[in-house]
Amino acid sequence: MPAPASHIDPRVFRQALGAFATGVTVVTTLQPDGTPRGFTVNSFTSVSLEPPLVLVCIARAAASCQVFSAARHFAVSILAEHQKDISSLFASRAPDKFAATGWFAGPAGSPIIAGAAAWFDCRRQNVIEAGDHVILVGEVHGFDHAPARPLGYCRGAYITFSLAQDALAAAGERVRVGAILERGDAVVLLERSDGTLDLPTGRSLETEADPTSLRGGLRRLGIEATIDFLFAVFQESAGVPDRTSIYYRGSLDRPLPLESSARVIPFDEIPWARVRDEAVRSMLERFVRERREDTFGIYVGDAERGTVQTLARPTDL
Repeated sequence: MPAPASHIDPRVFRQALGAFATGVTVVTTLQPDGTPRGFTVNSFTSVSLEPPLVLVCIARAAASCQVFSAARHFAVSILAEHQKDISSLFASRAPDKFAATGWFAGPAGSPIIAGAAAWFDCRRQNVIEAGDHVILVGEVHGFDHAPARPLGYCRGAYITFSLAQDALAAAGERVRVGAILERGDAVVLLERSDGTLDLPTGRSLETEADPTSLRGGLRRLGIEATIDFLFAVFQESAGVPDRTSIYYRGSLDRPLPLESSARVIPFDEIPWARVRDEAVRSMLERFVRERREDTFGIYVGDAERGTVQTLARPTDL
């Protein structure tokens, strides 16, 4: 049974809210002495088209709350994928964040982060007190956008949208798309006729109507799952030459059908010697390790060597 509102655990509530993927923004203004001030925010949304209104939320406990509540103007810069370092900088307590960041003044005078995927320069229209946060509503006086892909944020980590898309485009027909699906401290593995174990895979990600795709294969096996984030991209050195493997991580939504060839195997009971090949085994071992440490990254390379791009986990978002 869901807990009544009066008994909601704030930590668990925040984890549930973290399932909603958002963009990452830096909100900026000029202080009374003319110096710029800004902080990282992912609670940003549009409000109205006529008039053009947007809003951001600031925690009352935030050091910037009083400054922004009193400011007549503020700007919102939607960060691009390559601006993770800017997000982390403005989520920190660094004394002069703007000294290390390119920026320019917007039409209403507020600082705009250079290279952002989009920006909105606003006149403060309203300040609304809401629980432990303050809502700033701004009327947009100027904006612009660029073709850069936006930086994403979900479940306490940055997410990027381009890596899998670029890998699929480059691989063409020579691609295998798979998923590491977890349920609690266990993972879904398929048992082959020769006794080996493998992860669910397909020739593409979509669609359910295509039996050769990952989603189509999951449907055929009766596996109901949510596919979340990119986990690994690597070039295979055995099997199909020059084939690119792309694996996502996700979760099993419902128990497996009794007749399914898939099994849910606890992390501690995975028979590693039976996993199909060395590359998949190594990747799955990394998944188990990072799942336990809650420090996920994205592996990019080939089946023998590569790098893990750690997903930063800013504490102030």
